[in-house]
Amino acid sequence: MGAGKTTVGRQLAKRLGWRFMDADHEIEARAGVPIPTIFEHEGEAGFRKRESAVIEELSHERGVVLATGGGAVMSADNRATLAKSGFVIYLNVPVQVLFERTRRDRNRPLLQVDDPRARIEALHALRDPLYREIADLIIDSGRGSPAGVVATLEQELKSRCVV
Repeated sequence: MGAGKTTVGRQLAKRLGWRFMDADHEIEARAGVPIPTIFEHEGEAGFRKRESAVIEELSHERGVVLATGGGAVMSADNRATLAKSGFVIYLNVPVQVLFERTRRDRNRPLLQVDDPRARIEALHALRDPLYREIADLIIDSGRGSPAGVVATLEQELKSRCVV
């Protein structure tokens, strides 16, 4: 949620000559409506069901950088699918930076609360250990440029013979 998965993922895919896929964008394309509308009509549970189906399908693709939504790791099935199907990168960003990046974004249903910063803190506390559980690589990020993060990732992937 605001870690830069889409921005970094798109740039990384381009540098690697791979395709980029964003699970949230795919969910919207298949549903024909934006994510907030899915939440409004189906609730978070309905959205998460769609998310799991998309992750299951897209995780079998090769030569793809896949960005998932921030909450995808809350599902044990999603974690297992991601861990077994590819190289998982966790972009760890401080809560304050996440708040700065998302505080005016109305397309984040989970942050439409009285205290979005507290919600981000709570979500980060829940999700961080789950990301760490499945991550093959953890990048502490947040203040550098996306291009700098991408260069670091590309170098790491090459040094580990992933690409």
